[in-house]
Amino acid sequence: MADRGVDMLALPKEVKDQLAELDLELSEGDITQKGYEKKRTKLLKTHVYLGCSHLPLHPYSLSFAIIQIQNCNFFRFPSLPLSLSLSPVVPDIHTEAVQAALAKHKEEKMALPMPTKRRSTYVQSPINNCTPPDSSSSSEDEGAVLRQSSVGAGLGAPAPSSLLQPPSLQSPDSWINRSVQGSSTSSSASSSSSTLSHGETIADMLAQARIENSGPPPDVLAAAPQARGSSQVDRPNNPPVVRGMSRGQSRSSMMETADGVPVNSRVSTKIQQLLNTLKRPKRPPLSEFFVDDQEEIVEVPQPDPNTPRPEGRQIIPVKGEPLGVVSNWPPALQAALARWGATQGKSPALTALDITGKSLYTLTYGKLWSRSVKLAYTLLNKLGPKNEQVLKPADRVRHIDSHYFYFSRNDIAPYIFFYICFKLLRIPISCCQGSSQVGFLLGSCGVTLALTSEICLKGLPKTPTGEILQFKGWPQLKWVVTDSKYLTKPGKDWQPHIPTANTDPAYIEYKASKEGTVMGVAVSKVAMLTHCQALTQACNYCEGETLVNVLDFKKDMGLWHGVLTSVMNRIHTISVPYAVMKACPLSWVQRVHIHKARVALVKCRDLHWAMMAHREQRDTSLASLRMLIVADGANPWSVSSCDAFLNVFQIHGLKPEVICPCATSPEAMTVAIRRPGVPGTPLPARAILSMGGLSHGVIRVNTEDKNSALTVQDVGHVMPGALMCIVKPEGPPQLCKTDEIGEIVVNSRAGGNMYYGLPGVTKNTFEVIPVNALGAPIGEIPFVRSGLLGFVGPGSLIFVVGKNEGLLMVSGRRHNADDLVATALAVEPVKTVYRGRIAVFSVTVFYDERIVVVAEQRPDASEEDSFQWMSRVLQAIDSIHQVGLYCLALVPANTLPKTHLGGIHIFETKQHFLDGNLHPCNILMCPHTCVTNLPKPRQKQPVGVGPASIMVGNLVAGKRIAQAAGRDLGMIEDQDLIRKHQFLSEALQWRAQTDPDHCLYVLLNAKGVAVSTATCVQLHKRAEKIAAALTEKGSINTGDNVVLLYPPGIDLITSFYGCLYAGCVPVTVRPPHPQNLAATLPTVRMIIDVSKAACILTTQNLMRILRSKEAAATLNIKTWPTIIETDDLPRHRPPTIYKPPTAEMIAYLDFSVSTTGMLTGVKISHAAVSALCRSIKLQCELYSSRQIAICLDPYCGLGFVLWCLASVYSGHQSILIPPMELESCLPLWLSTLSQYRIRDTFCSYSVMELCTKGIGTQTEILKARGLNLSCVRSCVVIAEERPRLALTMSFSKLFKDLGLSPRAVSTAFGSRVNLAICMQGTTGPDPSTVYVDMKSLRHDRVRLVERGAPQSLPLMESGKILPGVRVIIVNPETRGPLGDSHLGEIWINSPHSASGYYTIYGEESLQADHFNTKLSFGDPTTLWARTGNLGFVKRTELLDAAGHRHDALFVVGSLDETLELRGLRYHPIDIETSVSRAHRSIAESAVFTWTNLLVVVAELCGSEQDALDLVPLVTNVVLEEHHLIVGVVVIVDPGVIPINSRGEKQRMHLRDSFLADQLDPIYVAYNM
Repeated sequence: MADRGVDMLALPKEVKDQLAELDLELSEGDITQKGYEKKRTKLLKTHVYLGCSHLPLHPYSLSFAIIQIQNCNFFRFPSLPLSLSLSPVVPDIHTEAVQAALAKHKEEKMALPMPTKRRSTYVQSPINNCTPPDSSSSSEDEGAVLRQSSVGAGLGAPAPSSLLQPPSLQSPDSWINRSVQGSSTSSSASSSSSTLSHGETIADMLAQARIENSGPPPDVLAAAPQARGSSQVDRPNNPPVVRGMSRGQSRSSMMETADGVPVNSRVSTKIQQLLNTLKRPKRPPLSEFFVDDQEEIVEVPQPDPNTPRPEGRQIIPVKGEPLGVVSNWPPALQAALARWGATQGKSPALTALDITGKSLYTLTYGKLWSRSVKLAYTLLNKLGPKNEQVLKPADRVRHIDSHYFYFSRNDIAPYIFFYICFKLLRIPISCCQGSSQVGFLLGSCGVTLALTSEICLKGLPKTPTGEILQFKGWPQLKWVVTDSKYLTKPGKDWQPHIPTANTDPAYIEYKASKEGTVMGVAVSKVAMLTHCQALTQACNYCEGETLVNVLDFKKDMGLWHGVLTSVMNRIHTISVPYAVMKACPLSWVQRVHIHKARVALVKCRDLHWAMMAHREQRDTSLASLRMLIVADGANPWSVSSCDAFLNVFQIHGLKPEVICPCATSPEAMTVAIRRPGVPGTPLPARAILSMGGLSHGVIRVNTEDKNSALTVQDVGHVMPGALMCIVKPEGPPQLCKTDEIGEIVVNSRAGGNMYYGLPGVTKNTFEVIPVNALGAPIGEIPFVRSGLLGFVGPGSLIFVVGKNEGLLMVSGRRHNADDLVATALAVEPVKTVYRGRIAVFSVTVFYDERIVVVAEQRPDASEEDSFQWMSRVLQAIDSIHQVGLYCLALVPANTLPKTHLGGIHIFETKQHFLDGNLHPCNILMCPHTCVTNLPKPRQKQPVGVGPASIMVGNLVAGKRIAQAAGRDLGMIEDQDLIRKHQFLSEALQWRAQTDPDHCLYVLLNAKGVAVSTATCVQLHKRAEKIAAALTEKGSINTGDNVVLLYPPGIDLITSFYGCLYAGCVPVTVRPPHPQNLAATLPTVRMIIDVSKAACILTTQNLMRILRSKEAAATLNIKTWPTIIETDDLPRHRPPTIYKPPTAEMIAYLDFSVSTTGMLTGVKISHAAVSALCRSIKLQCELYSSRQIAICLDPYCGLGFVLWCLASVYSGHQSILIPPMELESCLPLWLSTLSQYRIRDTFCSYSVMELCTKGIGTQTEILKARGLNLSCVRSCVVIAEERPRLALTMSFSKLFKDLGLSPRAVSTAFGSRVNLAICMQGTTGPDPSTVYVDMKSLRHDRVRLVERGAPQSLPLMESGKILPGVRVIIVNPETRGPLGDSHLGEIWINSPHSASGYYTIYGEESLQADHFNTKLSFGDPTTLWARTGNLGFVKRTELLDAAGHRHDALFVVGSLDETLELRGLRYHPIDIETSVSRAHRSIAESAVFTWTNLLVVVAELCGSEQDALDLVPLVTNVVLEEHHLIVGVVVIVDPGVIPINSRGEKQRMHLRDSFLADQLDPIYVAYNM
């Protein structure tokens, strides 16, 4: 050892401090034994001397030891030994249980897919300087630090009991005078030694009560008979852990997907690992598939026949010993203070310590009384204007308008404040500045005055004028400084009025509920006095004793013992504040030794800290202690802390019988406390319980699996003068059975009275009358709910197993948050997380509670270590507690919200988690393992009814066939034009001759300036030049395909008509992006190859790009077809202008990439072009005098038709606005509408979204510039998808102030087989909106619901059906017609439908199926085109222009895009809408599936620190709203999700990029 030959007493102080810190690291496991010895040797090598031969044994050289205590009894298990842990960190029993649970997985290598994280994303936040004794900044509830199980033994003697006798009260004046004249005696009462039977006790206590089964309770902790069966719940075997890639496996190694496609991808490898993980059966196994007759939301678990159930008799209320009547007990606490101030003025009352642990000053009872009198006089007489009396001494609480609270960090001032005058209402609140919940409590109590110290007042935030800052939610307060120099000394004739204790409120003590709300528990004066008397009797307090208090004495146990009861019994209290404990962990032990203290008031954290630092205090003695009160002894895991502390300090004089755990709550105050024992008596009893039984609320002795055992110690007997029973925690307060866990309720005069200002909650907590099994009340005595869960053991000993606040109800089973913390801490946490910084709570997701664990990660922990620790925690909790975790998150150090004593604030942590403000650095979601109540998967049943039967059934039911039609094209006014010029090229020639100077096109730039125009004759002549160039330079033959590669503009239009003049077939292609040739140029080349283009027409700039070095790096530029640049063509005319022989010949090819990633080209004939232009002209009333504005992509679909074709046919003027120009000038489109007074405009969703997000908040500025949209009659959004109702409504609302009519915005709908099916037009009814049930849509049904109904989806009509178009809704499988309001595929019959697909191989079967298909029943002769979109037709009450009822077409989504998951059909847009609402930082989202896994990609528009916050929120919202579990969540940068020119997401391109690992994600989370 390093300390051989070292004089430890002669070491310098700094070396001792370093050694203490080193010992702390070893004890917490932060350093190995070898590293400890190495560093210790280095520290001591300069202080070694050779004269010492003794080598002391290091107290932690052994990790643990097992000792056996004789004569111990484990409730009928006398042979079992007691296991005590010498390790101050992890008790051996629970560690062994965790290691045994993890041993099942040891043979299988952990290979769960680790999350992918961008390395530059997360930087550990700077860590605050952590001072000993614990780097975890332990909280006031630091019992969680040591909540580990151990096994105990001993015998418990039953407590004596007798009748309840309230103490008599005397006049305060006579009591004080008599006390002054006579000698004082001990104020403690001896308890009766007689023991009554249960029957006698109940007979005396509840003579009028109706109690059944009043026999004595059995030994509920005895071993269960074998006939009961196992107490463990049968569960499926643990699934095997998936093996992942070995370390030597290359990242580029090939793997094969489920589809047989080799994927070279790291991401896909992880997904494959996840798939193998998901092959294991879920728990519990799902039932068989159900026939979809009724919709079921939640899978109802079947009751387990092996579930343990309570079998004992109804419990009998337990009565405490009678509260003795002592003649010298004061009638009020103020009277006690007055007595001691007069008779024992020099007796010490309170000793305060400085930060170093030394005595700062001692307050005597004389000074305490005099300062209290001065403070009372000041409050009553000196606070009003001109020293007028504001409060009168005789006033009662209900007559006082001003209430008070104390705000201070000082130890003496609040102590004095409690004794100024108990008739005033006090709210002792410490360090709660800024809490709005506390402010609400203060406001509800009518608080107007705030008492504080001078030091604290200076530290409060102030305004620039020097006034105290008004805290959020707090009432207006007057701050009063209570230091002596600010107080007024009263006259000799002034004495405070001291009334006898009554039922008026004495003070209000705040408490925070599980939901985070702050409530005030009002304690009456008589309750406060009675409580002090009960504590005096139970603890056997005597006058002149010394008490060391480590707790906060402004509330709870610190207040009850260290302030109130101490003054009543003239006890000298030594306060050891939290700051002193952090600097010197052994300070409270030192104070016990120095002052020979008889009583110490501590928590488990203080025991732990003392063990950490006891090595340097060899002369410390605790022999003077007769009572060591453990305030959080009710914690089930406190037994190991007490045992370990006793084991270490027993050699320092600590006696086993002095350790006294207790159970308390703000409502019932002290519920039970273990009385100090007599030396030589048997140790207290302990219970070894089955966790499986506890989770079902029953008591079962664990006899089989020691890994799932919980050892708890008793908290003594009921308080004197109290009556206690156990009731069910949920529902009516029915008495529990003897072997059932329930909530402890207490009837006593020494408890809280109400929640101040909350009568409803008060009645449910403070006025509870227990009932028997038949629902009849057992009496008329009201009980108070304590919030503690426990049971009554043999000898009327009280056992507490948890609290209501820490209760997690998951799938009908109860789990204690402290138990889960203890299990997590036993999984080697010292390398990964901080102790004492773990929060466990539950969140409601999909009709059940889900457990979430959040811990602070150490800065030196690697990502791999963190992931392995999280994985092992999942396994340990699943094996021991039989429950799955929903989420496990690690956050950077010192980032979790803290309480004012340094502990983790559970509610705020939960709120941060739900709000997406937790900012974790590692996260692991496990919805697959813990969500077992999903709806049953659907299995599609074979259709047993034919289409004819369905049609007949609809007719019998009175439902018409779901079909609709636009108006007949008929004979329109330009009949001669149609007859003479049936080709578009002829129409242009005709217009160039009849109206040559009429302007057809105006092209605007970003500044709104017309950079190019085209009249009829100019367009005709330019087309002739291009036709001549094609003939001369390109050697083009009639019917050849020519690619038009132009930016949006008039050159594209002239080239199109030039091709028609030359007899070629034009193919419009979007030009490649100069800054992104690698991504855009291959698409151009693909279209050129697929279309077999013979020539390319383009501009000079684009031709340079096609032949540049950058293009050569992407593809072979030598294989381009002939390229003709058309910037400077000679003025040549073609010999002849080509005229097609028939109208059925191809006019042009329309190529487009669908949202499924498929490049499709359709053939549009001349007849279809003329019919389409004629239909649009009629629908939108387009004539030569009209002017429209187009802000569309001009390369495909209806956008190309409006950009290039419609103006030549109808003669109207088109103002062309390239969408790319809006990137540099967002208001360009809207300002053009206002400037040119446009009535009709066409745009895309991307343009509308750009305006909504970019200038939606600048309407006032635009209005000031004169922008006016009142001229707009119709604003049509061109799309091939379901209308985006939210976007259109937002656009209408945002620009309503600019004069835009809400009726103006509408949508159009087209598809690949028919470019234009619906368009709102200028006449007819407004678009209608319906609400459908999303659950029905997943089952391919339509069920209309009311607006606001749960799971409702709003759908807007896609516009009126165009003239000449017929629509019918067809079952896509049977191809039979459906009835009205039935979901099916939309089929079209129209003269302007496409002729077919343009493919290389000419798949005739696909052509016939999509473009020339027939109904299987009904009208078998008509040829229909299949749009591939799902929708329905609904006949509305609106009337069209002809006076007929309007048939509305509602588009739901594309069949090719739907996701088949769990036998249901989901539309991606619905899931994406939910995801986008999950968090403000999600700019866009997209979903797709891969091998039955749902993958969600979300674009993060905020800080990368928010990236991991999105993972649980996305998982939650998809699970809640769509009943799906997300397999993978990918967080990417903005703009990563590909979107085509129509604003549609290219989900399949995104999927391919994800699988090829080309997204460069910020974070990829794999949900287990």
